[in-house]
Amino acid sequence: MTDDATTTAGATGTLGYEQARDELIEVVRRLEAGGTTLEESLALWERGEELAKVCRHWLEGARARLDAALAGPADSQESGTTAADNG
Repeated sequence: MTDDATTTAGATGTLGYEQARDELIEVVRRLEAGGTTLEESLALWERGEELAKVCRHWLEGARARLDAALAGPADSQESGTTAADNG
């Protein structure tokens, strides 16, 4: 388990949101099910923290894109109105 967690930890940065989310769900499921050693539980917890960071990064990026898209047309309309008023 630890070797797998170490190997996949290096690939965390390349995970898409859905992949990270699905793996995080599996990590949580395994932790809730119990039956793992303390070392395995710690490795799962650490992996879960990494996956949560990846998900947070993707969600923050999506929020920034939405904010920019919502702000973009309003800025264009204000600029257009100002240009028309001046013209």
